[in-house]
Amino acid sequence: MAIPQLDDKWDDIRKFLNPQFSGWWACCCVVGAFLTRLPFPAVKGGEKKGALFAAAKAFPLIGCLVGIIAGLALMIAAKFNLHPLAYAFIGLAAAALVTGALHEDGLADLADGFGGGATKTEKLKIMKDSRIGAFGVLALVFSVGIRAAILGGLPGPGMAAVALIAAGALSRALLPAVMGFLDPARKSGLAAKAGVPDDEGWVTALVLGVLLAFLCLGFWGGVLALVFSVAAVAAVGWLAERQIGGVTGDVLGAQQQMAEIAVLVAAAASL
Repeated sequence: MAIPQLDDKWDDIRKFLNPQFSGWWACCCVVGAFLTRLPFPAVKGGEKKGALFAAAKAFPLIGCLVGIIAGLALMIAAKFNLHPLAYAFIGLAAAALVTGALHEDGLADLADGFGGGATKTEKLKIMKDSRIGAFGVLALVFSVGIRAAILGGLPGPGMAAVALIAAGALSRALLPAVMGFLDPARKSGLAAKAGVPDDEGWVTALVLGVLLAFLCLGFWGGVLALVFSVAAVAAVGWLAERQIGGVTGDVLGAQQQMAEIAVLVAAAASL
């Protein structure tokens, strides 16, 4: 079955996707292969320019999968009567292992670039450097520490696991929308290669991510998660526009991290 064409401008991307997969499965394979280190089947053309965000609707599903794996690791660790903070760290470690710390790396690079560069050129150069500096280390310490503290403070490992699923789904569902509204800061690089999702793609991703958040956190928890995460992503996007004139892969990673924290804060406030 061929992948449904969402827009004529994506014909050159869609034609590369393997017709043996359904639309959703092919999109999950393309997104999953990029956002995780899980052994998703290769999709013909999945590495092409623009393919990632042509498959944008699968972002929340892959985020949900990462959250489920992290939640399971957290709940298994809790069975050993560990301190809540300890099993929270184990859950976050499992998520980082599954994703290859992709988003954490983006956050660290953004912190180093914005904190250490004086001009746009310097900031982008620092962000491209694989080495990590003091700003990046502090950003990771605060990000992981805040998330672990929130998860450890939730009423039981079951609630913490559910919060991880909601955070994984909604935080990644917002990324295609960012690329739909903001321009890449570089003419090359991840953000430029990923392309711009069509309206149906990013809207589908966003709606699916919101529905998963509501399912996990309930009505008021879902409302808070949506409001807080959108505010967090918008704040990072606004800062990126001022600092470097657009988004990069590192900016997207930082936005995911801030959105995840925001959803966990919403979970703590509502559960």
